[in-house]
Amino acid sequence: MRAIVTANNVSQIYEMRRGLFHKALGLKAVKDASFVVGEGETLAIVGESGCGKSTLARMLTMIETPAEGALTIDGVTITGDNPGDMKKLRSTVQIVFQNPYGALNPRQKVGAIIEEPLKINTRLSAAERRQKAETALAEVGLRPEHYGRYPHMFSGGQRQRIAIARAIILEPKILVLDEPVSALDVSIQAQILNLLADLQERLGLTYIFISHDLSVVKHVATRVMVMYLGRPVEIAPVAALYADPRHPYTRALLSATPATDPAAKGRRIRLTGELPSPINPPAGCSFNPRCPLADDRCRAERPELSDDGPTRVACFAVEEGRSAAA
Repeated sequence: MRAIVTANNVSQIYEMRRGLFHKALGLKAVKDASFVVGEGETLAIVGESGCGKSTLARMLTMIETPAEGALTIDGVTITGDNPGDMKKLRSTVQIVFQNPYGALNPRQKVGAIIEEPLKINTRLSAAERRQKAETALAEVGLRPEHYGRYPHMFSGGQRQRIAIARAIILEPKILVLDEPVSALDVSIQAQILNLLADLQERLGLTYIFISHDLSVVKHVATRVMVMYLGRPVEIAPVAALYADPRHPYTRALLSATPATDPAAKGRRIRLTGELPSPINPPAGCSFNPRCPLADDRCRAERPELSDDGPTRVACFAVEEGRSAAA
């Protein structure tokens, strides 16, 4: 499988101003993230709020460039000093946002919303743009007459279909899906997920699926990357991660996922303490203040991702065989 996205120690650090006479603080939203996405697969990125999922999405879609490290997308490398061929990549990567109500301009008709990427990135005539827009509407299950209506005339699920139509109109290779169904009713979620699966199969798309809902991720992902405080702590095939989670944080996340089977009984792992500040992360492993397996090495050294069967995990307890005690 060809790698279409490669991240090598990618970081994003924001300066936090505290006043005229105070030194700015660095907020490490993403720090030293390294991963690979294969062409045609779905990589799910999960973790609690503040772990860096959406910041990573902004870098993958070139809304921001990495402060450190290098991001290679479809053969083009982006760094803080070298933004790469942005025009080419904006057609290669598109994003679908979480909130379909806020993602669409209420003053524009649906046709104008969908055609806007074509106006910016191509030299097609008005008639050609309209034809492509109507084709995109049909791809997402909407009718030609929807072209001339305003967003407020549609339900949440229909608005998300419009957002997906706008994302695919440039014929991208990669879609970044930032919580694409979390704002929708459960019954509508299933329809949108089925639509995304159908589009991936027909158009050969690669998905980077950002979510906090592990029950959804289980059914859509090929592989899962678990992030904590801006760093990946576990990357695994979806079946391996759900059957045998290795990192203590991954185990805690999965134990909090509601089970659909009433007969299934699991032990809830409760994490103590609060999520540390990304401005002043703890020394060593960033998870050590909340980890039941942490020892002196965890508090002094930061573990790197290493292979453990089909899984890559950053945990000294797993390396030393202490994970069974979790």
